[in-house]
Amino acid sequence: MVEQPANVDAAVNTPVVFDSNDDGTVAQELELEHMRSILEETIVEMRSTPLENRPRLPRIALSKRNRAVVRALNPMLVTYLEASRDLCKTDSILFGAALAVCRIIGAKVSKAGRATGHSSAIPAWRTRIEERIAKARALIGRLICFRSGNNRPRIVRTVRMAFAGKNVSLSQPDITQKLTERIDDLKQRIVAWGKRIRRYTERSTRFNQNRLFQSDQKRLYESLERPMVSETGPAPNQADIVAFWRGLWSEPVNHSEGPWTEVVASQCAGITPMDPVIITPDDVAEAVRRAPNWKSPGLDGLHHYWLKGFMACHSVLARQFQEALNQKSLPSLFTTGITHLVPKDQGACKFQINFNKNFGKVLK
Repeated sequence: MVEQPANVDAAVNTPVVFDSNDDGTVAQELELEHMRSILEETIVEMRSTPLENRPRLPRIALSKRNRAVVRALNPMLVTYLEASRDLCKTDSILFGAALAVCRIIGAKVSKAGRATGHSSAIPAWRTRIEERIAKARALIGRLICFRSGNNRPRIVRTVRMAFAGKNVSLSQPDITQKLTERIDDLKQRIVAWGKRIRRYTERSTRFNQNRLFQSDQKRLYESLERPMVSETGPAPNQADIVAFWRGLWSEPVNHSEGPWTEVVASQCAGITPMDPVIITPDDVAEAVRRAPNWKSPGLDGLHHYWLKGFMACHSVLARQFQEALNQKSLPSLFTTGITHLVPKDQGACKFQINFNKNFGKVLK
């Protein structure tokens, strides 16, 4: 009993030496354990998070490192997926795994709560150039004021900062010529920046048109023929819009059935029912394989890429899809959508409903 503390201290202070051949194995095991802890944390976090409060998953690069992380997490999902009892829980597990991958590789994930509106989508480079143009125009205005005889302290301080490091004194006789040269230089810079914005914008427009021509030619021709809609007009009243669509979707309607329904029923009576549909994991894998990786996700925010990478979910999805088909019922995940009002022309709006496209394509 007396010697035990000394033995414990000796054991704690003794350095642990690994064989050189085992360094890679130990490091790999530690890394896998770290991944497992992140995976468990994200799954527990997403289990209690509503769909509308989920963060927006970014599009990750298709690199070897990212694929290796997805392959490493794939066998870890088996334990969680086997305990899943419905499609909603499976979806939350897969979203948590995707979020874990993003956190492991260091991808930038937006904050919780995805916006339902459309962003302006102004690129960062254009914002920077426009800020430079605004600053240059302000500087030109102050240089012109100083050249006209305005000697206020703020104007003088700005002029000195404009000529900092150029060995120019404001009291030298040719200061007017120096001011003119500086103003002309700033004007040329503004013209060059404006041409850069136009050049980049035209290039981006051509790129988007070429990509749209390959995917949807009809939409491209419609965008070329349809004039641009100005957003300066008055916005539609939100209360009127909600009342209009609520009258179409929320109010119960009693439809009057005519005699044609009996004719259709008699014609369908002799149709042989189709054989029962059996959904297999191969069917799920084939449906996922043909789906685009980063197509706009549905309400759950899960892209097709994650359904392809986490192959452990195929058998679970096949079983749960089969149960939903036999029970003739789907969870609210498949029947709830987000409605966006998109201006089509003056005084009219068209609507776009975004349902769950990922699981819906697999189920189809």
